[in-house]
Amino acid sequence: MGKLSTKGLVEKKTPKVIEPGNHVLEIIEVKLEEVPYKAGALHVNLHCQGPELKDFEGFLIDSSDPSKGRYKGQAGRIRGNDFPYSDGETKSGIKVYRDKEIMKLIKNLCASIGVSGWMDDQDGKHDTIEDLVKQFNIDRPFAGKLLRMCVGGREYQNKQGYTNYDLHIAKGGRGKYGYESIKVPEDASKIIKFNPELHIKTSVKKKTDTVTSFEKPVTEQTKSSFSLD
Repeated sequence: MGKLSTKGLVEKKTPKVIEPGNHVLEIIEVKLEEVPYKAGALHVNLHCQGPELKDFEGFLIDSSDPSKGRYKGQAGRIRGNDFPYSDGETKSGIKVYRDKEIMKLIKNLCASIGVSGWMDDQDGKHDTIEDLVKQFNIDRPFAGKLLRMCVGGREYQNKQGYTNYDLHIAKGGRGKYGYESIKVPEDASKIIKFNPELHIKTSVKKKTDTVTSFEKPVTEQTKSSFSLD
């Protein structure tokens, strides 16, 4: 019997894109995305990056301008909610309003990163939610602020047949949260612990290839940044 050879072993590379799980992330931009299947509905996409990694080649910061360099850590687009924000009514009859819910998300993010004053200063200054988000990106109060985040995902297959994920912040509840400041001591953390059985959703049964739910497809606009195809 020959001796074991340790040569030629391929090391698993760290993926460029953020995957479902518990992460420490920085928001680098916030974008609103219209959805084609519901008029007026909007996704709030948080473009995020993780900590700098050694010997890592990340995505280009700007695919049309390579001179801007690459991200030094994993990057990805994470929705503020699994479902788009829209005007409507809950099953219990409570009315919800798209813009108000988006403002709640931004307000809570500001509170988590210690910049609540930014949201307070915006009172009465903007005609539309688009204007508010635009100013958020101009002022960038989130820059350099780190959040612990529990990231869930909806499975889909890319053009090459590989499984990828539409990412979203896990929904909080029972005293646990989908995100919090990195400044919260770990022994006092209330971040949700990632559980793939709860936080990864799929529309396909892997054994039978039977559709189990009718999820909306990933849009071309969604794929345009941090493309996994």
